[in-house]
Amino acid sequence: MFFLMRTAFWLSIVILLLPTPDSMKTPEPGIGAAQAVTAASATVSDMSQFCTRQPEACQVGSHALTYLGNKAIASTKWLYEKFAAKTEHPAAAPAKALAETDSQNTLTQADTAPAWRGAQPQRQAEARRSQ
Repeated sequence: MFFLMRTAFWLSIVILLLPTPDSMKTPEPGIGAAQAVTAASATVSDMSQFCTRQPEACQVGSHALTYLGNKAIASTKWLYEKFAAKTEHPAAAPAKALAETDSQNTLTQADTAPAWRGAQPQRQAEARRSQ
């Protein structure tokens, strides 16, 4: 539920910051910053008490969000499999099989050691002395 509230908050911020063409401008509401903060804090405190007032609505909403999340995951996997099957090149099959059998950790300790850089500060100090 907090994810939805955060998403709605950030979307409203983005919408407020987007420029509006002159032909679509609407009159600004006479709301000050203090009034907006007061209204926002009252809304947040009311939303935090919603589940205590309406436990059945929270339970149904939780199940609905879980269902939608699972459906989104399944749909994404299905689309990915469809897209990957169409774009996979037949010549890439041997490379894919080779990549699955070879180890991915082929670097030695010498390969991962940082490069030596000890002489640079000394040269800079000598250059400063000579000036």
